Amino acid sequence: MSIFSAVFGDESVKFIKNINPIVSKINALEADISILPDSDFPKKTQEFKDKLAQSEDKKKTLEDILPEAFALVREAAKRNLKERHYDVQLIGGIALHEGKIAEMRTGEGKTLVAVLPAYLNALTGEGVHIITVNDYLSRIGAVLMGQVYNFLGLSVGVINSQNVSYLYDALHKEEDAERDQVGEFKIVYDFLKPCTRKEAYLADITYGTNHEYGFDYLRDNLATSINDLVQRGHNYAIVDEVDSILIDEARTPLIISSQSGDSEDFYVKFYQIAKQLKRDTDYEVDEKLKAISLTDAGITKAEQLLGIENIYTEKGIKYVHHLETAVKAQAIFERDKDYVVKEGEVVIVDPFTGRLQPGRRWSEGIHQAIEAKEGVKIEKETRSSGSITFQNYFRFYKKLSGMTGTAATSAEEFLKVYGLDVIVIPTNRPIIRKDHNDLIFQTEKGKFQAIAKKVKELNEKGQPVLIGTISIEKNELLSVYLKQEGVQHTILNAKNHEKEGEIIAQAGKRGAVTIATNMAGRGIDIKLGGNPQNKDEYEFVKSAGGLFVLGTERHEARRIDNQLRGRSGRQGDPGATQFYVSLEDDLMRVFGSDKIKNMMGRFGIPEDQPIENKFIGRTLESAQAKIEGFHFDSRKHTLEYDDVMNHQRKIIYERRQKMLRADKKGIEALLSGIAETREEFSKIAEEKRSKLGDEAFLETVRRIALYTTDSLWMEHLEAMDYLRSSVNLRAYGQREPIVEYKKDGLMMFKEMEETFKEQAASLVGTINTEAHVHVHPEENTGPKQTLITSHTEPSELGRPKDSARQDLAEKKAGRNDPCPCGSGKKYKKCHGA
Repeated sequence: MSIFSAVFGDESVKFIKNINPIVSKINALEADISILPDSDFPKKTQEFKDKLAQSEDKKKTLEDILPEAFALVREAAKRNLKERHYDVQLIGGIALHEGKIAEMRTGEGKTLVAVLPAYLNALTGEGVHIITVNDYLSRIGAVLMGQVYNFLGLSVGVINSQNVSYLYDALHKEEDAERDQVGEFKIVYDFLKPCTRKEAYLADITYGTNHEYGFDYLRDNLATSINDLVQRGHNYAIVDEVDSILIDEARTPLIISSQSGDSEDFYVKFYQIAKQLKRDTDYEVDEKLKAISLTDAGITKAEQLLGIENIYTEKGIKYVHHLETAVKAQAIFERDKDYVVKEGEVVIVDPFTGRLQPGRRWSEGIHQAIEAKEGVKIEKETRSSGSITFQNYFRFYKKLSGMTGTAATSAEEFLKVYGLDVIVIPTNRPIIRKDHNDLIFQTEKGKFQAIAKKVKELNEKGQPVLIGTISIEKNELLSVYLKQEGVQHTILNAKNHEKEGEIIAQAGKRGAVTIATNMAGRGIDIKLGGNPQNKDEYEFVKSAGGLFVLGTERHEARRIDNQLRGRSGRQGDPGATQFYVSLEDDLMRVFGSDKIKNMMGRFGIPEDQPIENKFIGRTLESAQAKIEGFHFDSRKHTLEYDDVMNHQRKIIYERRQKMLRADKKGIEALLSGIAETREEFSKIAEEKRSKLGDEAFLETVRRIALYTTDSLWMEHLEAMDYLRSSVNLRAYGQREPIVEYKKDGLMMFKEMEETFKEQAASLVGTINTEAHVHVHPEENTGPKQTLITSHTEPSELGRPKDSARQDLAEKKAGRNDPCPCGSGKKYKKCHGA
């Protein structure tokens, strides 16, 4: 990585040197643009649009108008926000326009930077997507920057979860004063007008989260009418906190699913069994891999509790899977660390951000097993209707860019996976923050006692302190220690982004002590003295040393530690950071060296007395590098498998789009393809066409094709999931799992395509020409949004009977007839069971 970093550093310097003449051009235009009347700004925008509409080479035209467009945005920001883009922000804007990642430190104005390339690229009329990490930040961005876009004559939309969408509404001028004062951290809702999803996407610039864009793409590919489509293509995306979205969340594919089998009794039964199994005796835990393995004694005990002799031969994979899942829920998943129980539901906690993730569910029974463990309602298992990884979703964009304060440590992955270069943008003012060496303690208790004493000492002199923890559980624990020392404090658990954004904005006030999970309030600036800023308070806090950021534990990824440090010392302000680490922390306990533990024990160091040791510091960084490498491999692994699916997904979704748009040529081509190997089909089809009429016949074929495609695709997704779980075992036979997956996956896809033709031909033959057949595609009765967050062994459950298929046939099949689904089984053994 050192060679890579050296080259990467040179790349940033070279890039900045090459674009300095463009920055000079923008600055040269400032005087002329500053005298333009307000009414001329939308006119200039229309001029640019007309120029692009007439251009044959839009890319070149965008480059030509960039200096004037950026100068126009800078002036619009000055008039509306009272903020002028610095030269370094212009450099950041050019990097984003050129499809690169701009690494900009906290407080350098990334939100304002994004307006430059968003405006420029929106001039093509193809739309720009600005992607944020949560709904709160997408609304903040739209309300705050909406005034600049509106001033320039562009429209702004917002897509949020729960199918909520907005358009920016500029009519409420009376609220301008409030927005100018608190708009950086508080949403002024009067500027947001509710609208349809489609209207939000039709805006020139659309703000939203990565999950919402991904789910809308999957939902569009389940739509049964063209009127239900909401997205209009993928032109240009600017990803805020790009490392969080493209890296931290890249191991978790988006899955849109519908409910299937209900097996509540199984989960409760196996929870009761798992409760009686003892760790290290009945099962062993691998904390590095987050896996469990049952011992012979454990299997024997489970068999006795189930009242069977051999779980493998008598009950098969289903029972084994349920047993392992129940033990995993018991041994590996911890309440208030991996999940919380909120309003009778198990809600996942994102391990990287500490944020709650409502709507996400762990895969293949893990979530249900945890629900059984916690005694809450056990939700039905789900069946996948469509899936995609973030890597493959973001590759759809013609141009992709991103910004964050911490991209350099992951520059290699950005380049290899997304083809994105990282450009480090210089800060506007030099950083004077002091990053102190880590303090290492023997025990967690000793560490927390020392933290409480340090915070009290800082608090007494009025210096604000932000304490970063890795979990909600640790927040609550540390709070107890601070109360014992009599220190007043605020706790943020990333449960309510909007409320917490408003609180974190005040974390720089005199004497403020804020405990927060690492990502709580991310995206909101912490200004010394509070926000809005008071000059006297600012000067007092500055003289007290600025914001002190205290990390209570090293995170698995160095980027997250750097993000926490970056909350202090914005825009050249003073500040300090320090991490307090104990040998009982997860990172040290699982990945640390035994030498360290023995050394501290030998020296007899008291538990609340720290040591500063370079060897331990290096061990920590080495452990972090190991874990980062492990996660990189995991993401690469996920992508390799999804690349196989992506090829198949494109074929299926392209066919759906043709059918959805009632493409007559596409439908005729489909009929010709079916007829190629079926002599009688053409004759039957023509007979139906002549009786129904051309339009009605083609519409019926279109609906049959849509239904059959969706039905078979769901089954194929399930089969591919099972295949992925099973191919790993082939490694024992000296066969490469990914090669086996590609080979078998292709064979299964070809079989599915043949089955599609068989079923479509059969269903065309059953069309009732007297009374119109009513096709029941499995319409979107609100498929559940699920985000797979772990892979476990497959379960035989969740293969529901697809009763909708039977409605398609005019005559019900006899019990001994072949099943209409095309499986080759008798009806009574398949969908008639």
